[in-house]
Amino acid sequence: MAAASRPRASKAESFVDNKRKEDIRSANINAGRAVADAVRTSLGPKGMDKMISTASGEVIITNDGATILNKMDVLQPAAKMMVELSKSQDSAAGDGTTTVVVLAGALLRVCQSLLASGIHPTVISDALHKSCYKSVDILTAMAVPVELTDKDSLVKSASTSLNSKVVSQYSTLLAPLAVDAVLSVIDPEKPEIVDLRDIKIVKKLGGTVDDTHTVNGLVFDKKVSHAAGGPTRMENANIAVIQFQISPPKTDIEQSIVVSDYTQMDRILKEERNYILGMIKKIKATGCNVLLIQKSILRDAVTDLSLHYLAKAKIMVIKDVERDEIEFVTKTLNCLPIANIEHFRAEKLGHADLVEEASLGDGKILKITGIKDMGRTTSVLVRGSNQLVLDEAERSLHDALCVVRCLVSKRFLIAGGGAPEIELSRQLGAWAKVLHGMEGYCVKSFAEALEVIPYTLAENAGLNPIAIVTELRNKHAQGEINAGINVRKGQITNILEENVVQPLLVSTSAITLATECVRMILKIDDIVTVR
Repeated sequence: MAAASRPRASKAESFVDNKRKEDIRSANINAGRAVADAVRTSLGPKGMDKMISTASGEVIITNDGATILNKMDVLQPAAKMMVELSKSQDSAAGDGTTTVVVLAGALLRVCQSLLASGIHPTVISDALHKSCYKSVDILTAMAVPVELTDKDSLVKSASTSLNSKVVSQYSTLLAPLAVDAVLSVIDPEKPEIVDLRDIKIVKKLGGTVDDTHTVNGLVFDKKVSHAAGGPTRMENANIAVIQFQISPPKTDIEQSIVVSDYTQMDRILKEERNYILGMIKKIKATGCNVLLIQKSILRDAVTDLSLHYLAKAKIMVIKDVERDEIEFVTKTLNCLPIANIEHFRAEKLGHADLVEEASLGDGKILKITGIKDMGRTTSVLVRGSNQLVLDEAERSLHDALCVVRCLVSKRFLIAGGGAPEIELSRQLGAWAKVLHGMEGYCVKSFAEALEVIPYTLAENAGLNPIAIVTELRNKHAQGEINAGINVRKGQITNILEENVVQPLLVSTSAITLATECVRMILKIDDIVTVR
């Protein structure tokens, strides 16, 4: 009797509770979608801007997806992945940071309905992976090759990037400026690689964005040291970048020396003077007449006494050059940084025709022009009427520079305005019919998800999204590959003729990064908190 009442240990009847896994998955998906919805309204040329107020009371007005998400304080781990997603798009392509998050949000929405239909996450994930590869092939087939000599195309793509920003009315000025800046720093030996650290953006308050210009030379947002009446303008300058201090030495350990005798005090002061004079004589002997001194944290880089002697020797002094600027400065001036007075030699100096201080707005800047054997670098001086516009102009310019950099590394252009997404959606939909079983069903859903970009573009422009997207589908079905939404006219036109173009790299990296992120979120079925 006892044996009969015992439950049968049968493998078939064991019950596994899947509720928790489903809850975690849907919580993650909802968190990711919430982040995507937050930035969705700022997509496209008619997108809205976000005003971000930080804890410290600082206010930022921006349209850049990466900046918005970066400043958001996101706690949910899956939502953090969306923030990382826009960061990686920012570093990979520089533009399309909002697009990538909106795409990921749409894919997550589709995955949620597929999961609700009872499809296993791994199946969905594999189908996503295949669709992603197929999408990149379709996009590459659509792309138009571009040459770097064709400056018009480069300017068009840079201005497309700028059109969705706060400073869009200045795109006619900023786009050619970005193209010239990037083309001037390309090294002929490595034509594929552009290092944006070779382009220095200096912000100066005052004026309007119209006054932004490139400077063929170096610009510092600093004044020349006026302390002892030294020169503020120097022609035929021999420039030294030094990393040591022109001030009396300190003891290595924290200690105080008590001097009770007046003769000894005189001796100390005399020694200090001789020490500094000795250094300045060595500097003067090489023919150097402009000194750029690195900011020092250990002791004062210069003292009043050394400034006085430098002024007497007719040497111009610019102090507090930031440590991370040193590499850029030495590359531009084609000189070597000098770390010790003993290494101060004439061959380590840079040469320029003119170093002068110029008044700009309410402050002053330092310009070094006519540099001999100048390195492949360029400086852009950005102006703006207030700090918010200035910061946003810098971010927009950075995006435009990134777009040109994309075109240099992968020389293909593709239409904008939702055209590639609709074309992908159409071709993936056709491909899904060929596939068998679950896979075809999943791919079809992803094809529908891609329509979120044109839908959102139309929605943000105040058009009727359903009518616009339907018409767009119809045009593409008739074989007009480059038909897209013309937001300005509020209708469908051939978007290539309207000069709305973007680099291929922006679109392909947006799709690959978004699918990768969504696949990762799908695979998570539990969150373990470790205290």
